[in-house]
Amino acid sequence: MNEEQLNELRQKVQNLALDYQKKDDFTGWFEVIYTDALGNHEAVPWAKMQPHPCLENWLKTKDITNKKALVIGCGLGDDSEFLAEKGANVTAFDIAPASIEWCKKRFNNSSVNYLVADLLNLDDSWRNSFDLIFESRTIQALPINIRRKVIEAIAILLKAKGTLLVVTRIRETEDTPDSPPWPVSEEELSYFNEYGYEEINRIPYSDPNNPSIKQALIEYQRKDRQI
Repeated sequence: MNEEQLNELRQKVQNLALDYQKKDDFTGWFEVIYTDALGNHEAVPWAKMQPHPCLENWLKTKDITNKKALVIGCGLGDDSEFLAEKGANVTAFDIAPASIEWCKKRFNNSSVNYLVADLLNLDDSWRNSFDLIFESRTIQALPINIRRKVIEAIAILLKAKGTLLVVTRIRETEDTPDSPPWPVSEEELSYFNEYGYEEINRIPYSDPNNPSIKQALIEYQRKDRQI
């Protein structure tokens, strides 16, 4: 895909997200992206067809054997499969049915439990249930006016002393960007503190296609506290 096509795809994503936001539907556009792709991963701008490099690096020094792991907004499943390869018992979900169908076709013998689910309306049995949660660029894909609700929905899923990994763009101000993605501010990240989270590590990284954009993997641990 050339630069012109990439720009057209980015514009399509931005227009869809804003159009759905006007209808108070903050997630319906994800299904449109996956169905319009017609099986071509290049038409899904966040699909890299490999685990996120930050996750790969983090796991070089960690043992997650038999840990109960959750992948939020799993996309086409590469991060989920990598966690499973490293020994975790993985549940992965996405709001888009076409995404989950695609995962199941790609990895038809997978041990990962792939599910269609809505982050803002998860089963209460998931509360305080996971040892490890991986969230890559889902928070930033949802509007700022529901950000506190999104962060709360993630925060309550982790067990006490569990680990949350957040991969995100970070914005320098509290001003609201005009269009998605909506990078996360430091104030918004501080919402995790209200649920007993402590930032353990922050590893900056750069996207070769967007070297000027501030991005990081942020590692949190939840203190010995359940909600």
